[in-house]
Amino acid sequence: MSLARVVPWLNLTLRSVRGLCRTRFMEPQGPANPTPMENGTVPCGEKRPPEAQETTVIEGAAKIAFPSANEVFYNPVQEFNRDLTCAVITEFARIQLGAKGIQIKVPGEKEVQKVVVDLSEQEEDKTELKECADLAPGNQPRTATVGEICEEGLRVLEGLAASGLRSIRFAREVPGLRSVVANDASARAVDLIRHNVDLNEVAHLVQPSQADARMLMYQHQRVSDRFEVIDLDPYGSPAPFLDAAVQAVSEGGLLCVTCTDMAVLAGNSGETCYSKYGAMALKSRACHEMALRIVLHSLDLRANCYQRYVVPLLSISADFYVRVFVRVFTGQAKVKASASKQALVFQCVGCGAFHLQRLGKASGASGGRVKFSAACGPPVAPECEHCGQRHQLGGPLWVEPIHDLEFVGRVLEAVSTNPCRFHTSERIRGVLSVITEELPDVPLYYTLDQLSSTIHCSTPSLLQLRSALLHAGFRVSLSHACKNAVKTDAPASAIWDIMRCWEKECPVKRERLSETSPAFRILSVEPRLQANFTIRDDANPSSRQRGLKRFQVNPKANWGPRPRARPGGKAAGEAMEDRRRLLQNKRKELAEDPAQRAARLKTFSCKRFKEGTCQRGHQCCYSHRPLMPETTADAAHTDCPQTHNQNPPGSGAITGPGVD
Repeated sequence: MSLARVVPWLNLTLRSVRGLCRTRFMEPQGPANPTPMENGTVPCGEKRPPEAQETTVIEGAAKIAFPSANEVFYNPVQEFNRDLTCAVITEFARIQLGAKGIQIKVPGEKEVQKVVVDLSEQEEDKTELKECADLAPGNQPRTATVGEICEEGLRVLEGLAASGLRSIRFAREVPGLRSVVANDASARAVDLIRHNVDLNEVAHLVQPSQADARMLMYQHQRVSDRFEVIDLDPYGSPAPFLDAAVQAVSEGGLLCVTCTDMAVLAGNSGETCYSKYGAMALKSRACHEMALRIVLHSLDLRANCYQRYVVPLLSISADFYVRVFVRVFTGQAKVKASASKQALVFQCVGCGAFHLQRLGKASGASGGRVKFSAACGPPVAPECEHCGQRHQLGGPLWVEPIHDLEFVGRVLEAVSTNPCRFHTSERIRGVLSVITEELPDVPLYYTLDQLSSTIHCSTPSLLQLRSALLHAGFRVSLSHACKNAVKTDAPASAIWDIMRCWEKECPVKRERLSETSPAFRILSVEPRLQANFTIRDDANPSSRQRGLKRFQVNPKANWGPRPRARPGGKAAGEAMEDRRRLLQNKRKELAEDPAQRAARLKTFSCKRFKEGTCQRGHQCCYSHRPLMPETTADAAHTDCPQTHNQNPPGSGAITGPGVD
């Protein structure tokens, strides 16, 4: 056989053997894998590949299967977020369905109320039971229970559902729902949602959907197609979804929004915050409440474009995110008042004192009408009146109340009477209790450490400062957003007078202060207000006296935001933990031995020595070793027989074994 025929025959034989080996040893035993779909998913109803390991998580009343690889996002730290959302939607459903004559039935709530009534008024309870028994079946009040379809109930949309955990918890824990749409743009996530919906037996309520959240909400702009509740919990900023969300929520509907891009909202990148939310964020001790007010401003601004406006029900700053619950209404007259609800903030860079300047002015007119006009300002001079430093301008931000205290009280009462409903009930009680104690008409706050560090004095206790403000005739409260917050209606001049009085009891060494420092200028003025630091009984808030869990401690290491889900399912296990440790403190200079540092610096050539201007000589920390010229280096290699025929660099000649 000729060589030309043997070579193709061998190639065909080797290909056949290779294919046989790949079939016998590389494919798993059992049925063949289904054809993969977009982003590595498989067709619905088919079995997943054996290598796709799953982890089962039980949260609330839901049981969820997650892929072990980081293919679908899940963060267990946000269980508090999901518990609070279930509690808020439950009370919202109670209000909405109560207007239609429908009562909702929450598991565990009726039994608790029965015990309370039985212990206090047993006879009245027996009378009520008899009266209920005498009612005809047609006169019984309509009720909505968990897990059942309520024809007049709420339509809920979760725009970014990921695994569907939140939607499944709604279906299994919130009564009075007509339907829940669990939407995600990822095909792999929607496949997982279908699997979890079947696992929890809520297919009659939860409808999986694969679509872009914005397009889905834009398709539901018609009044008859709108959702009563829309929940947006994206990875990062919700800014791309807000315009569609304010149009797709029904009249008086509930819009729930989470923002995890706290670095932007807290002032680290003001220009980025403006591009996303339409406001400049400032670096401030009150940055967490300022972040809430910026998000509310952004929501109201987008709603105003469609003659709609927002009414905040509850605004939470917790862990590494902020969460707002607002109702959206339509009304041209109310939209005109939106300008007077926004304000710019002037913050001193020296002492941190802030002043608010509203964008609009609403004043009463004849006939009970309201007249709107432009506001006058600014409220500050070019330099701070307390320390002489300049001001930074931030905002606009929402300066009206960020909570509906009546609604917050309803949620707090429901959680307190049924503490076994949620795993984080204790924390929900603590946070909502602090919110009910906040001053609703006082935006932003100061902090204890901020005030004391500005004038370099010892820090007074929280009760001492609160008592001094109360003795002076001002109101004061805490803030759920910061443990050391002092929210008060006292002007900055009164606060600094109180701190001057405190400094007299704990003197500061004035000779160590610079004459241009804020501390020197503030302390050089005598206080006009004589502070009284005697502890008052009403200075200690009720939530603090009862020892409620108001501020969550870090549950574990690396408890913050998780890495973004990857389409390929890149595992977030030990490799990710090693990467975190490697990148920690990468911008900080590690402690180095002086001898090692000197030896390391000697490896670098001195630039001034090259220029002939270094006058340190041998005392210079850098190397003064002269560089070998190229000609010397070339001459040193001429003795080597292997490089005898090499030409000088750049000559363009071709060198090699067979070239002269």
